[in-house]
Amino acid sequence: MTKRASEMIAAHYAEFVGVAGRVLSRDAQALQMQPTDLAHEAAVRIAGFYRLSVNDQKHFLSLSARVMHQVLIDEIRRMRARKRQAPQVESQWSEDPHGRLVVEALDAALIRLEEFSPDSASLVERRFFTGMTLKEIALHDGVSESTVKRQWCAARDWLAAELRAT
Repeated sequence: MTKRASEMIAAHYAEFVGVAGRVLSRDAQALQMQPTDLAHEAAVRIAGFYRLSVNDQKHFLSLSARVMHQVLIDEIRRMRARKRQAPQVESQWSEDPHGRLVVEALDAALIRLEEFSPDSASLVERRFFTGMTLKEIALHDGVSESTVKRQWCAARDWLAAELRAT
């Protein structure tokens, strides 16, 4: 583990577990995974990065959310491998209290979105998986909140159309 990664994990461990809690907030029961389990697995993966360049706390937490998202997808795949007819893991779409979506379908759509617009995919990850507000994202990115709102609306609409098509 790079010294920088270990320092960031130690300095922001409570927030790190908080991000894990938000990532799992709607899926923990189906996965039988606790936020500390997810946080520890993500920390192990981050520790394995040979080179890690982190600008600040927000950047570290965004990177952590991305790693946790990948851990979550890997856990879903392991669950499916163990059980031939494992149920789909669904999550709540925060913008629509009645909207449920399959986490694997969202992951596939995010991969397609990243090919089309990496910035939009990053915005969705931070919004959906870490629970960052549009204001927090705007502050982190150094742009106006109205710019982030426009980008969010476009990314959300693209994803909604993509998820309906599957």
